[in-house]
Amino acid sequence: MKIAILTFQGFNEIDSLVAYRMLHWLQKPDWEITVCCPEAEVTSMGGLTIRAQSALEDASDADAVMIGSGSMTRQIVEDESIMSRIKLNPARQVIAAQCSGTLMAAKLGLLGGVPACTDSATKEWVREAGVEVLNQPLVAHGNVATAGGCLGSAYLTGWTIAMLDGIETASTALYYFAPVGEKDGFLKRAQQNITPYLPERISASPQRKPVDAA
Repeated sequence: MKIAILTFQGFNEIDSLVAYRMLHWLQKPDWEITVCCPEAEVTSMGGLTIRAQSALEDASDADAVMIGSGSMTRQIVEDESIMSRIKLNPARQVIAAQCSGTLMAAKLGLLGGVPACTDSATKEWVREAGVEVLNQPLVAHGNVATAGGCLGSAYLTGWTIAMLDGIETASTALYYFAPVGEKDGFLKRAQQNITPYLPERISASPQRKPVDAA
């Protein structure tokens, strides 16, 4: 299982790194999770520089692709030298876009004219791209999900995990990372946001209460 987290110059640390940590925490030996970038190094909007683990072209072979946001997304989506390297197919890939990553998904033609979620700063640009913006943290249509608000990254990652390995696995991760003293409530809300957008075979699977284990 290959999972690519698209991460660009000016990236939002929360989007890329929350997803990376939650996915790695599951310790799935057959999951290859990489930060996928257009250059060898990218620097976040807060000044954090990280090294790429895979190239944009590699995302076309991934089973799941997460598109993070950042302060330079508007410029990046107009840069054909970058956008032409991203070849995604929602018919065979799980695709999840966060905040201004939704704008990138729209520009890549991945949303198919359906409503989407994004952050408050990006919504006008997404609307200009011809996409209706919903006032909710997450929505999915088939294999494509979008989320709005930085901390919505936990929901988006939970949805991605559920699509790849079931709602029980997603619930285990969400429960572990939830704040102490709020775990049951956080998990309940996360499930309420995620399960309506899962295929019936996934959302109907049995859910045991997760264990808060390290």
